[in-house]
Amino acid sequence: MRSDRHSTPYERLTRPLIREGGELRPASWEEALDRAAAAFTGSVQQHGPNAFGMLSCARATNEMNYMAQKFTRVVIGTHNVDSCNRTCHAPSVAGLSAAFGSGGGTSSYEEVENTDLIVVWGGNPRFAHPIFFQHVLKGVHRGARLFVVDPRRTSSAQWADRWLGLNVGTDIPLAHAIGREIIHAGLTNDTFIKRATTGFEQYREFVEPWTLAAAEAETGVPAEAIRELAHAYALAERAQLSWTLGVTEHHNATDNVRALINLSLLTGHVGRYGSGLQPLRGQNNVQGGGDMGAIPDRLVGFQDILDPDIRSRFEKAWNTTLQPNRGRTLTQMFEAMDEGELKALYVIGENPVQSEPETTKTVRRLATLDHLVVQDLFLTRTAQLADIVLPASASWCESDGTFTNSERRVQLVRKALDPPPGARDDIAILCDIAERMGHPWKHPTAEEVWDELRALSPIHRGMSYTRLEEHQGIQWPCYSEDSLEPGYLHGRLWSADPAERGEPAPFGLVGHSPPVDLLDDDYPFRLTTGRRLDDYNTGVQSSGFSSPLRRGETLDISPEDAERLGLADGETVRVSSRRGSVLVPVAVTPAMRAGLVFMTFHFPDQVDTQLLTIDATDPIAGTAEYKAAAVRIDKVAQAAGAAEQPPVPASA
Repeated sequence: MRSDRHSTPYERLTRPLIREGGELRPASWEEALDRAAAAFTGSVQQHGPNAFGMLSCARATNEMNYMAQKFTRVVIGTHNVDSCNRTCHAPSVAGLSAAFGSGGGTSSYEEVENTDLIVVWGGNPRFAHPIFFQHVLKGVHRGARLFVVDPRRTSSAQWADRWLGLNVGTDIPLAHAIGREIIHAGLTNDTFIKRATTGFEQYREFVEPWTLAAAEAETGVPAEAIRELAHAYALAERAQLSWTLGVTEHHNATDNVRALINLSLLTGHVGRYGSGLQPLRGQNNVQGGGDMGAIPDRLVGFQDILDPDIRSRFEKAWNTTLQPNRGRTLTQMFEAMDEGELKALYVIGENPVQSEPETTKTVRRLATLDHLVVQDLFLTRTAQLADIVLPASASWCESDGTFTNSERRVQLVRKALDPPPGARDDIAILCDIAERMGHPWKHPTAEEVWDELRALSPIHRGMSYTRLEEHQGIQWPCYSEDSLEPGYLHGRLWSADPAERGEPAPFGLVGHSPPVDLLDDDYPFRLTTGRRLDDYNTGVQSSGFSSPLRRGETLDISPEDAERLGLADGETVRVSSRRGSVLVPVAVTPAMRAGLVFMTFHFPDQVDTQLLTIDATDPIAGTAEYKAAAVRIDKVAQAAGAAEQPPVPASA
């Protein structure tokens, strides 16, 4: 019987653990590796390779992610491999791929410093992407205008020339209204539209209902502000449009991304220096994990698993046969647990118990597995449910390897510290299990793994470790060792030669679909989630220190709502959704609009925010709607030292 218990701060794992009698006990490496290999072998023999799933780590190196997906496809024989890219930016990859054929951001950070207009949509990079935001500030100081589109008046919005505070889940109506205004004002880039796009006339007709007045009524953004952004974006010589999880963590997230891409196609703000589209990744290697093929439908370098010629090249290189089909996404793996179709799960450096929506459902699903193996630095909440726990040395300073950031820049890191005694290198662990399953991979160095993958990936081919060190990082694509491509993508679209332009970028006709979790009299507040500057993701890596910056979890609420409900700053309330409830102190802040509240999932020891979120997912990308739960807020009447009293309802 697995138990979900956790304590904080998390301490580094230094010995493997094996579950016996419902408890995890220390074990030797030989015993743990033998058991893991036997579990996976038995599962494949009894249920077939597609009963196995791999969750790879978006914070580990490219080399580790490459080996994790290779292990899944070669040793196990399935494409069921995914990572937290599914939780955050899979819709960005899907949307950009549908428009341009590749799923990376189109610009470099340097271009943000040398542009005329910056639009930050659905995010707070001042807190969640502070390195990127420094480039934004340099651009602003050099004269660029900054528009921020977000339901909250975030710390990023405080730097903006204009903040557009939209209602949660109304990104598509706002984007369509901007597009319609650009068209009606005669501000489209007709040359680019004719040369590089398809479907403009259909798009023009499709967005016609979204007048400024209609958009104001739906989004809550004043018509005048929508018009100002439309004209500023269209008239700018160079413009950068970036987005993050406020756009992608919705049940219609891929459509959201397509709606934003449409704006760049209308104006030609893509494929040129200073103009582009930039999805901002929240962890150090979310981009790299996808690039390495740690996703169920693409091999390294975003090569399509369904293409027989591509499969043939990998089969020859790996001396194996690859299934001619896509694997399961992270979301589909968890759904397959409900159906009894997924029996074994190998989790490297991810913590789905804390990061997936509807925590109760996630724990229940993991309990159905025959075998759960977790490889991590810490005994996370997911690891506490495992049958086998393998202590890894995956931290950035304990490994050689590479990482790829949001601007597609591959950067080399060198090992600076030895891991604690008892922890092992991630690649070595994978190879040890592979060897026990009949695949003698030995123990390749990180550079040997990199050279293998770049021989298979055209966009990485020119990036030797020597060149990466020499240039302090290189953006993909880099096709040969004697060249460097421009930092921006899709310059081909501007070519006058049709043969050089290649496939045109299609406009996406995407309709508005409101949040799944509807507001009503019982659940009148909209809860949106996100990150704070003072902590990191599920809290595992940032819970072990004390700092004045770490204020802990709060329910951020507007002054208007706090006054109406009779709530004081710091007062504990019960927040309930249709799936669960939590106790959390209130933080009254003018950053919030009436009817909107905000929480993070950084503090699992204090508040399990994911009990409240909804497991409604985007059908294309599989990303859940973390940003739009319906909740109620109840005052908690409790005397010091007394048992909690029944909550007093507090409606909006």
